[in-house]
Amino acid sequence: MFRDDLPACAVYSEAAGIERIMPRAVAIPVDAADVVAIVHWARARGIPITPRGSGTSMGGGAIGPGVIVDLGLLNQIGPVDVGEGRVAAGPGALRSAVNSAAAEHGLRFPVDPSSGSYCTIGGMVATNASGAHSLRFGSTRQWVAALDCVFADGSRAILTRGEAPPPELAGVSQFLEELHPQILARRKKLDAVHRGVRKDSSGYALRAYADSGEIIDLLIGCEGTLAIVVGVELSLDKAPGATRGVLGAFDSLDSAVVAASKARSSDVVACELLEATFLDVAATGRDDDVSPETRAVLTALPEGTAAVLLAGVEGETAELATERDEAIAEVFRLAGSTQVSVASTHGEQHSVWDLRHAASPIIARLDPALKSMQFIEDGAVPPEKLADYVRGVRAALDARGVRGVIFGHAGDGHVHVNPLIDVSKPDWRSTVEGILEDVVMLTSRLGGTLSGEHGDGRLRAPLLIETWPEEEMELFNRVKVCFDPDGILNPGVKIPLPGQKPITDVKYDPLLPPLPAEARAALDTIAANHAYATPRLSLIDQAG
Repeated sequence: MFRDDLPACAVYSEAAGIERIMPRAVAIPVDAADVVAIVHWARARGIPITPRGSGTSMGGGAIGPGVIVDLGLLNQIGPVDVGEGRVAAGPGALRSAVNSAAAEHGLRFPVDPSSGSYCTIGGMVATNASGAHSLRFGSTRQWVAALDCVFADGSRAILTRGEAPPPELAGVSQFLEELHPQILARRKKLDAVHRGVRKDSSGYALRAYADSGEIIDLLIGCEGTLAIVVGVELSLDKAPGATRGVLGAFDSLDSAVVAASKARSSDVVACELLEATFLDVAATGRDDDVSPETRAVLTALPEGTAAVLLAGVEGETAELATERDEAIAEVFRLAGSTQVSVASTHGEQHSVWDLRHAASPIIARLDPALKSMQFIEDGAVPPEKLADYVRGVRAALDARGVRGVIFGHAGDGHVHVNPLIDVSKPDWRSTVEGILEDVVMLTSRLGGTLSGEHGDGRLRAPLLIETWPEEEMELFNRVKVCFDPDGILNPGVKIPLPGQKPITDVKYDPLLPPLPAEARAALDTIAANHAYATPRLSLIDQAG
């Protein structure tokens, strides 16, 4: 399907991030052959294409001015190979559907972003997504066994881990000849960049490539700028026999960071941070925003709580999970926790982990002029510098009188931030730009990365020069040229275009021209209900 009417383009002009870009057209392939045809067509005309899945991209990697290629119909899931612990899936397959297929055989795909019920496997590969359990299971990259890709010249090939890439791929051959030796020669310098950072989805994965020599490690996390993924073979893990959870309350951010560090070296599979800003917002929720069980968890927190850690453990047996649970509880107590709650039953665990999501519905009900703008939402620093990072973010917000919600993956030193911007104020844009500048400089000083798991997109691409050495930036550019010499694959993502700014049209800007009514209604429905996996054209066609 190919459409270039205004409502169809408009419903693809926004994704989960803050920006709006109106595309020229929308293409919805039904198979990989369609993707090959689209790439040939676009290359012949010099038209850029942006591949995308559900559109959960926070950095703007799923929107663009050319042709949007929605891969949602390539959603097949093959039979689970139990013996090998593998499953093949299309890029449009939902993570939740893949995990459900694995669960029928006592297996799982353990990478679990919070958007897991509606994000696609292709999107996870594109950004090297991770999630709460990355502390134990890492990011998407290490669970990808093979990629079926369409390259910028229209060639298609399967690249399999442990096997040499097909020799007929011109871009791959050029990369191996020109850049492979240089990357290996810079191995030690690559190791020094972002040293100590545990999660990094920024730039091209030169260090991962230097470690493995696998082309697929370079393609994972490239956000559709080097190739379009039309198939993925995933490795699976054995499902746990039992799970447990621990909540620890702390009266200082520093003691929470110490506790997270000690927990990281033990048997936790997840360790999440809810900072005071998060707790303050969650506590203001109405009864229909927060469940009674979650409300009880909130009200039981000691007065003056500065941070909460949520830890998860697993075990092959209930006894082993309980033993590990009690060990983490003791770690929290020794680190100075003012309250420790152990969640043993499924209901107790559900109540504790629901606290992690308590702020979202409340934010949606705040003053309509306040918009939750995720423009500093994915920074990661060495875990020992987490407290400094959080304090720096709070200082940047406080200096401009902006309320924000801070939470994230404490064990990995990875933080998400939701600044609440009043778009009724005439200076709101300068406020956003000032906060962004402050936090980028903070991240640079702390040796961090601008993206732990969401990718750079158009938002962060122009800012990479602040957190990457010039030598690496030059290599990034040369990688792009090898794989996409005509620059048709998602230009402006990863590699900024001349004069590109981090923030252009913001979808919350009251001065932007309104979108067609049916597109606006569809986009509002998607955002309100997290209905990102719903086919967008079906929503506007229903409205029409």
